Amino acid sequence: MIHNHPSGDPTPSRADIDVTKQIVDAAKPLGITVHDHIIVGRNGHASLKALRLI
Repeated sequence: MIHNHPSGDPTPSRADIDVTKQIVDAAKPLGITVHDHIIVGRNGHASLKALRLI
């Protein structure tokens, strides 16, 4: 998954983390693996996997 933050700050919000976990949980019984969730900002990106949030 990937999305951008119009503010330019790629830091994951609590909502980003919560929705990602909900999607991961919903996808699992369907045999779908969410490998990462990347948030793109003005000066970089954040990976929820690298941050150990998923």
